[in-house]
Amino acid sequence: MPRPYDPYIPETVGELLDQLASMTGSAPTFEDSLGIFPRTIDSEFTVLKKGLKAVRKRIGEERYAHCVEMADRMRALFEADPGDVNGQAQAGRELIFEMEDVLRRRASPQ
Repeated sequence: MPRPYDPYIPETVGELLDQLASMTGSAPTFEDSLGIFPRTIDSEFTVLKKGLKAVRKRIGEERYAHCVEMADRMRALFEADPGDVNGQAQAGRELIFEMEDVLRRRASPQ
């Protein structure tokens, strides 16, 4: 019997930035085109939010709260445009880039 897929949770700001880069390429559905990993919008945002929680002390409460709020908006935008046709998915990608900028500002050393 195959083992259940247990996604890696980012533990540093750098790993979280890698996660965001991966999300940019797979948005808005986050499905794995090769079918190797059972990626979904639920799994991707679970990983993102757990990763944000893991770096919370390093980035500070204000940036953490801002990133969580951005993640919630981002998910709503992707859900509103699963076919990438009405501009909402692109707005979600732009939020990914904004979150990357927020995380890069004065990030504590890993």
